Amino acid sequence: MPRPLLVGNGRILAAFDTFYFMRDFYFPYVGQWNHIMGRRNRIGVWVENQFAWLDHPSWERTLKYRNDTMVTDVRTRNNWLRLTLEINSAVDMREDVFVSRVVLKNQADVEREFRLYFTQNFSIDEVAVGDTALFDPRLHTIYHYKKNRYFMVNGRYGEETFFQYATGLKRVGTIEGTFRDCEDGQLSGNPIAQGSVDSAIGFRLVLGPGQAGTVYYWICAGKNFQEVRALNAYVLEEGPENILHQVEQYWRTWVNAVPRDWDGLRPFVVNAFNRSLMLTRLHLDERGAIVAAVDSDIMGVTNRDHYCYVWPRDGAFVAYALIRAGYGRLTRPFFEFCADALTEEGYLMHKYNPDGTLGSSWMPWVERGVVYLPIQEDETALVLWALWAYYQTERDLEFVARLYRPLILPVAEFLTTYFDQELSLPRECYDLWEERRGIFTFTAASVYAALCAAGRFALVFGEEDRAELYFGRAEEIKKGIVTHLYDPDLQRFVRGLVWNAAQGRYVKDTTLESSTAGVFLFGVLPPDDPRVVNTMRTIEQELWVRTEVGGIARYTDDHYFQRTRDVFTVPGNPWIITTLWLAEWHIAVATGPVSFYRPLGLIEWAARCALESGVLPEQLDPFSGEPLSVAPLAWSHAAFVQTVIEYLAKRRQYLISEERAALAAAAAASQ
Repeated sequence: MPRPLLVGNGRILAAFDTFYFMRDFYFPYVGQWNHIMGRRNRIGVWVENQFAWLDHPSWERTLKYRNDTMVTDVRTRNNWLRLTLEINSAVDMREDVFVSRVVLKNQADVEREFRLYFTQNFSIDEVAVGDTALFDPRLHTIYHYKKNRYFMVNGRYGEETFFQYATGLKRVGTIEGTFRDCEDGQLSGNPIAQGSVDSAIGFRLVLGPGQAGTVYYWICAGKNFQEVRALNAYVLEEGPENILHQVEQYWRTWVNAVPRDWDGLRPFVVNAFNRSLMLTRLHLDERGAIVAAVDSDIMGVTNRDHYCYVWPRDGAFVAYALIRAGYGRLTRPFFEFCADALTEEGYLMHKYNPDGTLGSSWMPWVERGVVYLPIQEDETALVLWALWAYYQTERDLEFVARLYRPLILPVAEFLTTYFDQELSLPRECYDLWEERRGIFTFTAASVYAALCAAGRFALVFGEEDRAELYFGRAEEIKKGIVTHLYDPDLQRFVRGLVWNAAQGRYVKDTTLESSTAGVFLFGVLPPDDPRVVNTMRTIEQELWVRTEVGGIARYTDDHYFQRTRDVFTVPGNPWIITTLWLAEWHIAVATGPVSFYRPLGLIEWAARCALESGVLPEQLDPFSGEPLSVAPLAWSHAAFVQTVIEYLAKRRQYLISEERAALAAAAAASQ
């Protein structure tokens, strides 16, 4: 199930499902630790001896954000219970406080008593062992705590606090959890429980016909009682309504901080851009991690792992998009994160936890008795590529100077030496999809771009000899790419080279692969080079999904979440990023007004793929268009931001050239 709504502040990140149950609550790192683990913090309503959680089929709902903010805007109606709920939630940008406002309206023509329930299903530090849930009678609050994680739950209805509470066991024997205690409209008042525990609180509202009441609910997160009590006092003093207003204002100011000429883009595309920009921002931890995705439901369909990691590749693409969008300073901690994570040999590993520790991996260190580095080399290379983009945009010499010795040079030295002399290509590693080992076009192109960046950095710092070395190796790799990774018979670039043990040599893997777009994306060849043109046209023709959904597959016969074996109709599921690579190529080769139609159409296709909240998935079901895998994916949103920026930049370039041509023609005519 996707996560259509997320809220956060760089330390807390909370994610909601399509019923508006909170399913993930990360603290103190974005993406680490998940204290709900995909379970449910629920909302439910009791009235006239009837009860419904928000996932009951009697509810109708829309799940959106307030315009240009990261404050949710959820509208629900229940004709059976004759009521509506309007819910706005956000995380304070300065303090570690999650706040919700729930407006309950009585749609009946008589006065009625309502009881609004919130449940807390924390498994602190991702383990439901040794937790404590307790009621504090002095402050009239609920705590959940273990070790150095403390969560305080509180709320207000007018001047009143919650009128019922309970703590208890969950998932122990036949005990489902305290949430069941809500369903009869009466909580037990049990004041403490330990072990595998949950809790619930309830508010009482008596509302006349058509009358509405507003309940505020908040969670304070800290490392001890003192911190969460201080945060609770802050909410009471500041007022939860004021906190929500401040968060709204912050995001509206942030997303509109960079003036843009939208050049006639349709409003839904502009809205999708702003939403993508904010959702991309939400995946940044303030200490540098850029997590791929926070949708924990993926654990149910994979081998009990998730996307809450820092893949340096994903992080580099996200950083690059933010840099291009004018928010480059936000990316500085990411580059420092990578410098800290770098191995002594100068490469980055498969993936990292948000706290900087090494993430899980399945990449073997030895195969067929041969020792290999368990890496995807493009992940190391793309960090340098993105860092050069940062310097080009920000001209922040002091920052890159601090990274020159600990990051730029070690990476450049590794990329220079991790090299197959016979092929003039980088040595074997795993591909960007982490599915196979070989020498791949995308990887080689990324290494080329990184070495060019390293050469430019060396010139900036007056090391001409190093620059010559790096530029020279980049040129060798370029020659290797056009010699060994371009197939003149197919008239396109191939996926890569794989070792054939029987023949004792590398042979071409000619699978049609969207990532061969890297040849122009990373500047190996210009986008209008005939070899690039033929490659991209073949991708567009043969990897396009021939259903009503459309979009570009990763490669022919992609098995990841495969929905059909009819690979002619559906070569693979359509991905957002691969389709936007095609859009970027069309933008790059656009020369006149008509040539902008196709990339604009692809941009609009991506915008239409979003949920009503604006969330973009990794990939789509090729028949229904429903999200597959995780949603949102930070890389998808970053790709959308980057592609729109490239489109607007190329349009400006074209319009300026047209204006100059018109002026020149007018001047010539007047002579």
